[in-house]
Amino acid sequence: MSRSAHPAGPRHADVYPEGHYTAPADDLNLLDEKVWSRTVRRQDNGVVAVGGIEVTRLAEEFGTPAYFLDESDFRARCRAWSDAFGPNADVFYAGKAFLSRAVVRWLKEEGLNLDVCSGGELITALEAGMPADRIAFHGNNKSTEEIERAVDAGVGRIVLDSYQEIVRVAHVAQSRGKRQRVQIRVTVGVEAHTHEFIATAHEDQKFGIALAGGQAAEAVRRVLKLDGLELIGIHSHIGSQIFDMAGFEVSARRVVQLLAEVRDEHGVELPEIDLGGGLGIAYTSEDDPSEPHEIAKSLLEIVTRECETHGLTTPRISVEPGRAIVGPTAFTLYEVGTIKPLEGLRTYVSVDGGMSDNIRTALYDAEYSVALVSRTSTAEPMLSRVVGKHCESGDIVVRDAFLPADLAPGDLIAVPATGAYCRSMASNYNHSLRPPVVVVRDGEARVIVRRETEEDLLRLDVG
Repeated sequence: MSRSAHPAGPRHADVYPEGHYTAPADDLNLLDEKVWSRTVRRQDNGVVAVGGIEVTRLAEEFGTPAYFLDESDFRARCRAWSDAFGPNADVFYAGKAFLSRAVVRWLKEEGLNLDVCSGGELITALEAGMPADRIAFHGNNKSTEEIERAVDAGVGRIVLDSYQEIVRVAHVAQSRGKRQRVQIRVTVGVEAHTHEFIATAHEDQKFGIALAGGQAAEAVRRVLKLDGLELIGIHSHIGSQIFDMAGFEVSARRVVQLLAEVRDEHGVELPEIDLGGGLGIAYTSEDDPSEPHEIAKSLLEIVTRECETHGLTTPRISVEPGRAIVGPTAFTLYEVGTIKPLEGLRTYVSVDGGMSDNIRTALYDAEYSVALVSRTSTAEPMLSRVVGKHCESGDIVVRDAFLPADLAPGDLIAVPATGAYCRSMASNYNHSLRPPVVVVRDGEARVIVRRETEEDLLRLDVG
């Protein structure tokens, strides 16, 4: 690889308003443990390794861009969530974050349940051997075919999202002589402190049935009248990438209030509540997520306290971490291509991927970290913007970061915390090929989702 120096952009952030950049570390070769998976280390030769394998070797064998997932870390996080909530609660991994047959097998082995929200996620779960009774089926507009598949498979719960869906699920269940276990998803009117596109419990959005105006109470009445449905509880979800537990406290209080109203009107104490997921992870050094045991302690105390207030038996609690499990376990590896200094502004660093493998920066203004991983450098830091190769000015991977001023074409850089919503939201924009997912563990690496090929693209083009 070339190591020739390039003219650097500004080496400080005087040109940026406060809060729009992260100050450079004293040593750009240091890796922040908060944002990298647990087996990532910089070796004595300066090359970063994961699971005991150097990224230069991984790039040579699997190419770039590619997602590298730390299996040991993934499994450890599954156990941490399971242990934190204990035997009297259920942990459902949110498959939308990232799902593959290998992931399903790990979840099954580690004792977690699985939340799916499409027919594709459901068939992946079933094909990989997840017991149907450990699957929850979500979604705001499930098709009749999806509902039929879920009921026929015997999924443990279907989360009802509308009055129309109550009728659809009941009809399918009754036509098969079954009684389907269901929860009702309610919107509790909580404004979560997150991006507006991933806040899901305020009233002006597409998910759930509102508590306001008695709509959720009416949904309960309708479900209880139908022989094909067994109402087991209430579900809520307030958003994603949330660090403040205050929103969960308000949500739990309102859900338990609904449970009390159901008891008073119908003489029924529903046995379960699901508080959703959405707990944040560290994308940058400024993020400070809570540990699973802290989250579990807080949620269990909130629900227990509120149930005692209303004289209710404490229901079984479910949670749905997705990002919190898989997000920190993977990074995306890129090769540097064009380097373009803009005098007085920043240096644009173009890589061989972009918004097709990570749309989150463009979609949510998401912030990420980045590091030079194929070598160390003693050069001064330069304010950089890591961008992709697509024909969009919004094709940004890392908006503002500091990279060494001697960064050169051919260098490898990595963006950590890309395990969630990167491969699952990847696209073929510009007819790009979606990268592979490579699992690394104990010095061995294997592909669990292969890289797309041009033949894959052409196979679908039947015109």
